[in-house]
Amino acid sequence: MDTIEKTLLEAVADLHSVPEGAYNIRANGELSGRSTTANIDIVTKTDKPGIDIRIKPGTKGESVHIPVIISQSGLTELVYNDFFIGDDADVTIVAGCGIHNSGDDESRHDGVHSFFVGKNAKVRYVEKHYGDGDGNGKRVMNPHTVIVLEEGASMELETTQIKGVDSTKRVTNATLADSASLVIREKLMTHGDQFAETDFTVDLNGEDCSANVISRSVAKDRSKQRFLSRINGNNRCAGHTECDAILMDDASVCAIPEITANHLEASLIHEAAIGKIAGEQLTKLMTLGLTEQEAEEQIINGFLK
Repeated sequence: MDTIEKTLLEAVADLHSVPEGAYNIRANGELSGRSTTANIDIVTKTDKPGIDIRIKPGTKGESVHIPVIISQSGLTELVYNDFFIGDDADVTIVAGCGIHNSGDDESRHDGVHSFFVGKNAKVRYVEKHYGDGDGNGKRVMNPHTVIVLEEGASMELETTQIKGVDSTKRVTNATLADSASLVIREKLMTHGDQFAETDFTVDLNGEDCSANVISRSVAKDRSKQRFLSRINGNNRCAGHTECDAILMDDASVCAIPEITANHLEASLIHEAAIGKIAGEQLTKLMTLGLTEQEAEEQIINGFLK
């Protein structure tokens, strides 16, 4: 890999070298590297672009890295990655996409990730999106995540986008069975003329299942954000959705939390707050010797931490 590709890989997957364990690295539409383990197999799909990742039941303490990087201007792709996590497994999956565009044509990555999580299995899924390059071509990413949690399964989804993505639509659809649990934490920052839309739908179908959807975002300059979160309580369950956004400059944020109770014992809560940085916060930090810009950066970093 060249220096640009290594920088992208570090930004989206925190990789400074070849990772331990299983991995699949995709660069400019092609397979760049792959490794499997005794418990984790990765196979190229034969019917469409993408891979199948199969994790054996009972696998503990292992990880899978599947980053995608694009450094060619004008490259667009759509891939389908399916994860089959066996019963009682406990694994970490690190994904993410980085695009460097120094040309005039749009570079775009669309990815559909589907997770089929077995009974009592635990998954931590980390996904980062990042863009850079000094060209006029746009950097576009549209991730679509499908989550199916079987009885007693749990999943934590951490998704981050803080720089360089001109347009994104992030869609997540989840279905939970009995006693399953899902936690989603989104961190998002837009600037310039960027646009970002988040669309979460969670169906709480199982008895005593639960979901907690939390979004933290900052919108700067003339950027626009749209946040939609739907939780459907179809059984005795607990659901919570929360959106907090900081608005700056001439940006705009639209938040639409939606909860629907279709069962007498569905307990659902939604929260949404959009506002500017409080003046007293800036003043307090500036009395410590920070400039106004430095104070803003400190507040934003703490908010998105």
